[in-house]
Amino acid sequence: MTIMLQKPPSAAWNPESVREIAERLKPLDGPLLPILHAINDQFGFVDERALPILADVLNLTRAEVQGVVSFYHDFRRSPAGRHVVKICRAEACQAMGAERLIGELEKSFGVKLGETSADGRVTLEAVYCLGNCALSPAALIDGKLHGRLDAARAQAQVGK
Repeated sequence: MTIMLQKPPSAAWNPESVREIAERLKPLDGPLLPILHAINDQFGFVDERALPILADVLNLTRAEVQGVVSFYHDFRRSPAGRHVVKICRAEACQAMGAERLIGELEKSFGVKLGETSADGRVTLEAVYCLGNCALSPAALIDGKLHGRLDAARAQAQVGK
């Protein structure tokens, strides 16, 4: 079964689009989170340069915006690699070899967990439950859920 859980970014970052998104969503109750999600979806990350724009539009301090962005792990602070591999580290996946899988992929991709390769090809991240415990170890690779994953299948998915 393949489930898409995220879509790729649709545009290159630019301040005019950030301001347009903020102005459009400003009337919502508690608009900061929906605005940040929209920016993250649009560009694939929340650029540092967006923070003063959001602070201005929402009449917040930059520190308030920064606090929200840094609190939620789903908001990227820099562009991800062309391929994003999110490996589950919850108990069931750990019991079924997630840590071994992480080690193999770190070696194979030449990147540590939480980093993007220098060539921008792959980002390797941890998540803490994908709800796919019966098919551990599980991972999201480019937004698609994979169960009973091993290093060879993960590498094949990113074109290794």
